[in-house]
Amino acid sequence: MAAEDTASDKPFWQRKTLDQMSQEEWESLCDGCAKCCLHKLEDIDTGELAFTNVACRLLDIGVCSCGNYERRSTLEPDCVVLNPKNVSELAWMPSTCAYRMLAEGKPLAYWHPLVSGDPDSVHRAGISVRGRCVSERHAGPLEHHVLDHEP
Repeated sequence: MAAEDTASDKPFWQRKTLDQMSQEEWESLCDGCAKCCLHKLEDIDTGELAFTNVACRLLDIGVCSCGNYERRSTLEPDCVVLNPKNVSELAWMPSTCAYRMLAEGKPLAYWHPLVSGDPDSVHRAGISVRGRCVSERHAGPLEHHVLDHEP
């Protein structure tokens, strides 16, 4: 088999760079973990980040998806819209995030829905925030929800 034949047999995330992907391919990289939807606190003096278990008010914490994805950055001005250029610069992105992993030249994990073929595999593997977060609508002060590790 010729080299170009084997390359075309690979899934898109193995043969394309992030900036070569279509919008549909880009969106499908999201595994639905919702870790990026959790609030983080930054120490103004040191720049050190502290992760919390408090989810953005737009997150449907039962299914780990945004309740208004199309308008999220308008409704929630702090929401960062990922793109191929900024994903490498966002140190707070979860280490398990497909966008981050691919930007760092790492493969997708076995539990990623594109690999497993099952959208619930991320939840069964315990990677998502399902059942492990609280909405900011009910949380109170973020300082009371600081985690001692990445979510």
